This record gives sequence, C-alpha cells and structure tokens, in this order.
Amino acid sequence: MAKVNISLDAELVVEVMVLAGVGSPQDAVEAVVRDYIARGHRTEARVRIQDEPRREPDGVPQPPQG
Repeated sequence: MAKVNISLDAELVVEVMVLAGVGSPQDAVEAVVRDYIARGHRTEARVRIQDEPRREPDGVPQPPQG
C-alpha cells in the first residue's frame, strides 16, 4: 500500500486524537478519513434509495383516492 506524508496543524491533530480517543496522530488522521469515506457511502446509499421508484406491496397498484 502506498503511503502519503503530509503536514498538519498539531492543534488539529491533538483535538482529533482527544475526540476519537486514539493515542497516535496517524490513527487520528486515519479515523477521520475513514469516517469521511463511510459518511459519503451512507449518503450515496440514501440518495440511491430515494431515487428508486416507490413500489406498492405485491406489485398491485392502489386505485386513486380522492
């Protein structure tokens, strides 16, 4: 697996470490990135579900009400 080295503000990393309850800066950044990716996947799934046509149970359309 390829590795990437970046510079981050130490205060940001320490805050993430405290919030995530992890002991290393590497783990803190990985936790944030993984959470961001998971949130994106959940959002995509919700949008996909909302875009699917609404189906009636058993495929029987209900008569118009009104």
